[in-house]
Order: sequence, then C-alpha cells, then structure tokens
Amino acid sequence: MIRSLHEAGADVFRINMSHTDHDLMRELVRRIRSVEAEVGRPIGILADLQGPKLRVGTFHNTAVTLDVGQEFTLDNNPEPGDTTRVYLPHPEILEAVEAGHRLLIDDGRLQLVATEATGTSVKCRVVAGNKISNRKGVSLPDTTIGSGALTEKDRRDLDAVLEADVDWVALSFIQRPEDLAEARKVARGRVGLMSKIEKPQAVERLDEIIELSDALMVARGDLGVEMPLEKVPGIQKRITRAARKAGKPVVVATQMLESMITAPVPTRAEVSDVSIAVYEGADAIMLSAESAAGQYPTEAVSMMSRIAEEAERDPLYPGIIFAQRPNPEPTGADAVSLAARQMSETLRVATIVTYTATGTTGLRTARERPQLPILALSPVVGTARRLSVCWGLHCVVSQDQDNIDAMIDTACRVAVEEGFAKAGDRVIITAGVPLKIPGSTNMLRIAHIGSDGLSAV
Repeated sequence: MIRSLHEAGADVFRINMSHTDHDLMRELVRRIRSVEAEVGRPIGILADLQGPKLRVGTFHNTAVTLDVGQEFTLDNNPEPGDTTRVYLPHPEILEAVEAGHRLLIDDGRLQLVATEATGTSVKCRVVAGNKISNRKGVSLPDTTIGSGALTEKDRRDLDAVLEADVDWVALSFIQRPEDLAEARKVARGRVGLMSKIEKPQAVERLDEIIELSDALMVARGDLGVEMPLEKVPGIQKRITRAARKAGKPVVVATQMLESMITAPVPTRAEVSDVSIAVYEGADAIMLSAESAAGQYPTEAVSMMSRIAEEAERDPLYPGIIFAQRPNPEPTGADAVSLAARQMSETLRVATIVTYTATGTTGLRTARERPQLPILALSPVVGTARRLSVCWGLHCVVSQDQDNIDAMIDTACRVAVEEGFAKAGDRVIITAGVPLKIPGSTNMLRIAHIGSDGLSAV
C-alpha cells in the first residue's frame, strides 16, 4: 500500500504519534525506506508529535446535559463530575484562565465563558451547546498556557523518531516562538522542524514563529475550532504567503478530501478547496484520514495529485502565482535563483538543475516558482528526503563532483535519465564554486545536451 500511495503521487508520509507507539513507528519507517529503495527515489517521512492534549475528567453517568446560561465549574477535584462541575486534570489551565476567556469543549460543541478564576477552579457560564461527556477535549482560544508545547510523551517520541532517522518533526499547538526552542535543542539539526499553526496565539506571532521554523503547516482542524470558521481561509492565505516570502515550505492540511473516507470521488467543493491551496502557492497538500483510515486511500492520493497538476496547467496559474512573488533577499543564492528563473522564461530550456548540499539552494529556487521542472541534485540523502516536501523539486541523490566539467556532465546526464530533457535540449545549472562548500551558490551555467546525453561544447 505504501508503494501504491507513492506511485499515486505521495512524496511524504506522515506518522501520527498520537496513534502510534515506538515499535509501530519504527516498523512504518522501515517499510517506507524499503519502498524508497525499491523505487530509487527519496521519500520524506514526517513524524507528527501529539502535543498537549487537554481533556476534562469523567462523570458519574458518563455524560450530562447542561442548559444555556447555567453555571458550570471546572476544578482540581478528581471526583467524578455532575451537572454543576467536572475535574480538569491540567493545573496549568486552571492557573492561566482569566474571567472572560472562552473554553471550548468537544471541538466547540459546548462553549463556556469563564466568569471567575481562582487558580484552582474556573467558574463558567454555558453560552452554546448542552452536552458534555467523559474525557472530551478542551480548547482555549483566549488563553496562553505557561508550559511549553512539548509534553513528556512528546519528549519520548522526539527521541525515538530522531533515532529512527525521520526527516521532519511536526510540533503541535505552538503558541509562541519559544515553544520551538526545546525541540531545536534536542534535534540539533538532525531533522527539520515543522510548526503547526492551529492556535490564535500562533497566528498573532506568525512572523517570529516562521523565522525559527524550517517549515509550516496550516492545521485547519484545530484552527477552525479555536477561531471563527470564516476566518480560516484568510489565515490560510496569510500563512502560505508569509512562508513563501521566507522561503520556508508550507503544508495545507485537514479535511481536504474528507468525503473520500467513504466515497470513491470527492465533492466539487473539496476539489475547489484543494485547487485553491495550489493557486495560493502551497508547497504540499496533505491527506489525513482519507489515506490513513479511509476506504479509498490510493484513489484519494491520485485525485489530489490530479487536482494539483490540473491547477498548475491552468493558463491563469502563472499570473496568480507571479503576483504573489516576493522580492529576493540580498544573497548569492537568491540572486542566482532569480537569474535562473528569469533566464528560463527567456530561453527555451528544458529544466533547471540545482546542486544543493544543505537544501538552501533548492528552497530558494523553488521560492521563485519557475514554470518548468527543478531537478535538485544532492550528495546528502537526508537533504533529498527533506526537500521532498518542497514545491516543484524532483530530488535525486548524486555523488559530489571534483570539477565543474564533471558537474555539468552529471547534471545533463541525470536530466536525460530522469526524463526532463533529451539530446539537443538546453538546461540551466546552478551550483557553488569552489565545489563542496555548502552555502556558496554563485554559479549559473547554460548547458547544451549532446547526442550522448552529456554536455556538448
């Protein structure tokens, strides 16, 4: 099934640590790497940490019915609850909530407003909904919790996924840039950190969080619980554009083809939703239950891939994506990437080939959104895997070259082997000189492919 999903278009596989123990995680990584070896293409693996799961305690009779307008208290008493109160086993919430803050239970099906907070209990008024049952989740759109985003479970999971050699770690319920500090200290550059934007506090400090993140995810599920639903599309656009400006990959996720959990085709509205993310410049679009637990996983991946390809074939697509193009930074990598994109629009070339050891040059080239394929060659398999989440990059693991002529020949040969060029075509090649020095992108060459598949003089 993993191979089938990859062949249908999946470039990255997400392992949800909320539902996966360490043994299963390691087995899934082994299976994905086995498929990677079979197909000969780098495949990315994203481990999604659970984050703080805030839940109420239990009730004498499993559930209770409340009335709008009545008082209801959440406290630190572990006794089973009733129609007047329930245990909240999270002292950090009881200490942080203030009068006027909203508390959303069970994805917002029950809505409370705090009227009095003592540090050990929160007295609330019911403003919407009427039912609450055992262990339902609590969302706090107005409250900044003092504790960090990593729980003890997350710390254990992070250590385990680092040992398993995954490529990305997604951090859940980020509220502030400081929430990334602990994970970055543990990761020490061995994995890319993807911040999931799903809380209002994160939206308010978006630019700071982007600066400290390697990638972003628009986690629309919880974002739509903690913020008015009508605001989510605008926030999605804001996050997507800000991430592209910073040259950081951005993933749009949650309920993209939700009906395909049980149906072989999506709704027209879902197709439109997926295509809008593509038109907005998202690097990746993500399936969750559709492929993890749905009845039509391969069909869902294939459908999403076809929607993305059709959107990018639309004659209106270049104008939309170019209108959002950010200005280049004053760096060699940006200057070369900009020149490569401009030359590709002027000359009739087959592809842009970029040599990238750390991934930076690949990211900056993709940020320009050229209207032809980008072939990213890297001697580091981890870099190639990590770049699989980025827009437009076809990654190939290639040996380091000792001289420029060998580098040019390799670029031409791989472009032909991967089906992006043929004899007689021209390709644009970017790299750094001297060779084998990361972060030194400063060279742009136009090469003509000869009849032998190598560069012609």
